[in-house]
Amino acid sequence: MSNKKLNVFLPLLFAVVLAIGMFLGHKMPGSNTGGTTVFFTKPTKGPLQEVMDLIRTKYVDTLDADKVQQEAIDGLLSHLDPHSIYIPPSQLQAVNEDLEGNFQGIGVEFNITADTVNVISVLSGGPSEAAGVQTGDKILKVNDSLVAGNGITPDKIRKLLRGPAGSLVNTTLLRQQKQIQVPIKRGVIPIYSLDASYMAAPGVGYIKINKFSATTFDEFMQAMRKLEKQGMTKLIIDVRQNPGGFMDAAVRIADELLGDNKLIVYTKGKDYPRTDYKTKRPGMFERGALAILTDEGSASASEILAGAIQDWDRGAVIGRRTFGKGLVQEQYDLDNGGALRLTVARYYIPSGRSIQKPYGDGTSYDEDILERFHHGELVNKDSIKITDTVPYKTASGRRVYGGGGITPDIFVPFDTSRFSPSLTAIYTRNTLSNFAYQYYTSNKEAFKRYKDAEDFTKNFQTSPALFDEFKAYAQKDSIPGLQHLNGHDDAEIKTRLKAMLARQLYRTEGFYETINATDPVVKKALEELSKQK
Repeated sequence: MSNKKLNVFLPLLFAVVLAIGMFLGHKMPGSNTGGTTVFFTKPTKGPLQEVMDLIRTKYVDTLDADKVQQEAIDGLLSHLDPHSIYIPPSQLQAVNEDLEGNFQGIGVEFNITADTVNVISVLSGGPSEAAGVQTGDKILKVNDSLVAGNGITPDKIRKLLRGPAGSLVNTTLLRQQKQIQVPIKRGVIPIYSLDASYMAAPGVGYIKINKFSATTFDEFMQAMRKLEKQGMTKLIIDVRQNPGGFMDAAVRIADELLGDNKLIVYTKGKDYPRTDYKTKRPGMFERGALAILTDEGSASASEILAGAIQDWDRGAVIGRRTFGKGLVQEQYDLDNGGALRLTVARYYIPSGRSIQKPYGDGTSYDEDILERFHHGELVNKDSIKITDTVPYKTASGRRVYGGGGITPDIFVPFDTSRFSPSLTAIYTRNTLSNFAYQYYTSNKEAFKRYKDAEDFTKNFQTSPALFDEFKAYAQKDSIPGLQHLNGHDDAEIKTRLKAMLARQLYRTEGFYETINATDPVVKKALEELSKQK
């Protein structure tokens, strides 16, 4: 996905006119990084622009131009594919920060309970740690803005805390019932795309990737080097619930896993000639047993990685069918400060199949995952609907299909029993997380006995006393059915509670190391890898 500045100004509906005809230029193939060259011809004023000009100058009432423009753009894009979108100026910075892998702020995680902003984690080595902020602190004021008991929202507090690196933010914190003034110099805060990397079993490394951003490949290589030093000979890569991101990041990771001169993916569109992306250099893990974990939330770049591994028979894809997004977007910055993310091509994995699921012609694209649930696909592999009946072949001749995501080699059903009324209420109200924060801050000393996430996972148990304390807390949170929990719900709550405490102690690394100990997909991957030398 490349970023370009369109240096042509058309008032109000420039983005709409651009998307309607693309008559402003002709797109030519660029380099192997997906870049393009754009040539412009002088635009003529179309009827849409004429209508806008007349409304703006002649209409009886004052026109809210921004609102009309937004609605017009959204209306136009609704006739294209589901992934061509307009990003308003107010949202562009957050979108770009997520993919660029950093933002500028103070380096804390927080939650808001009872109209109070609680610091639940302080980034190691970040500005807040340097200033002395501690987990358990409550933020009362940011500069002159009162944020406690003031109807504060997560978006509002983020805007107050973020700002240019090097600038100063003065905070008033409540710590052990005492107000303290803590000035914090903002810095560049990384947004990590790897949630965890650890040894899941002797010789078996595990890496969890939550998105593919500008920093993902570097994070991946750092994790690989760490795991290799710990004796890794087999590898699990988890891209469940990974919505994708930069194609280049997935391609570079695939290059580390596949042999020389192998096709990873190619892109092709109406005005976008075929571009091949192949392995370029000796990879770090071209041999050794490999598993890719997927589910219905694995999309785009995640599917490139899983599809390349499957098509070359390099490893096993384990879990459930992926989302099915095989469209390539390029992002165009607009003069109003927003951006147009426009689909310009499709991508195809090595067997030649497109994995884009159907859209348009009455297809309920946004309801697809719900429909999978209703017709039983999430619990039964035989219920998977293949939309593309043309068979493709992997490198060894295995039959595979496109047109709706990557179907796993080994299917693991979704645990539908996790949707009991009690568990659903606990998840939606964030009860586990809120309780874990409160319990940790009240018992910090007791947790100092654990040296790391592995030690915690092996030795911490959710005691009956802790479980009773959680149920009492949940009862105050109006969670139903707590007196009649079945054995499954009991076990699920205890496991999740332990994982949330691990997250409180060791961030996402701790959460996944703990929760994966009982995860059926991870267990299946370990079982399959144990069969391979």
